[in-house]
Amino acid sequence: MTLSACLRSMRLRTLPLSLSGVMLGIFATFGSGAVQAVYPVASLVFLLLTTVLLQILSNLSNELGDTISGTDRDDRQGIRYSLQDGGLTIAQMRRLIASVAASCCLSGLAMVYCSFNALFAWTPLLLLLLGAAAIWAAMHYTLGKHPYGYRGLGDVFVFIFFGLVSVGGAYFVCAHSLPVRMILPAAAIGFFSVGVLNLNNIRDMKTDAVTRVTVAIRLGERRARIYQTLLMGAGWACLLVFSHPLPWTRGLYLLTLPLYVLHLKGVWTRDGRALDPMLPLLVMSTFVLSLLVGLGMVL
Repeated sequence: MTLSACLRSMRLRTLPLSLSGVMLGIFATFGSGAVQAVYPVASLVFLLLTTVLLQILSNLSNELGDTISGTDRDDRQGIRYSLQDGGLTIAQMRRLIASVAASCCLSGLAMVYCSFNALFAWTPLLLLLLGAAAIWAAMHYTLGKHPYGYRGLGDVFVFIFFGLVSVGGAYFVCAHSLPVRMILPAAAIGFFSVGVLNLNNIRDMKTDAVTRVTVAIRLGERRARIYQTLLMGAGWACLLVFSHPLPWTRGLYLLTLPLYVLHLKGVWTRDGRALDPMLPLLVMSTFVLSLLVGLGMVL
């Protein structure tokens, strides 16, 4: 097991997407002056670390699940990772997943303790249960006896955990409360995150159809592209409602609109592997957008 093989399977390029919602939630908390964490700096450090570990756990589990099920074959359109090219064995991947899962649990416990200065009270316990659900979701997208990603449920889980839980959970860790209005930016990040998954599924429709069912496969290629357009529109609609009629600084995120237009142009004019550049474009656009939304709230 080499470090380069481990890093390749961790898919570090996906981290900006998982950090988007968390960063927005953190900025929103400081912008509203609602910080209540007992040890704010430490809780933020462990919040970010837990988020990164959850994304890595999801990536590793996804690769193992796809390998066991036979989804990752030589004709796959996406990037080849370490199990596929022999850089890691299945046994080594299982050990790596176990170590990352354990690290995620420890980091999550530290995050909750630093925020509340307690673990065995109702609010910290509820947050720990939510964390346990996030770990389960990270590991069972394609792994386990009944992976939800193979039954077309991935979009629902991504919307919940990358959007609602990511933004709302980060805000709650910092503020110990959650305003109803935060549902709108959380939903926006959720829609954009589902867009990343849907675009990935559009690219892999032909190979995925052999082993699993995705929303893109159910819709068909043209309607999956329409679905992608609706996801982007829904995300932007949520943000426009959230920022109106507040000060102009809330509209800084509008600077990223051309990037989303460019993304949709690529979605409608590219096929197969040619769609690959549209994935990092959407990921980085969402990351920058989340920072600008949060910065606007601080200003």
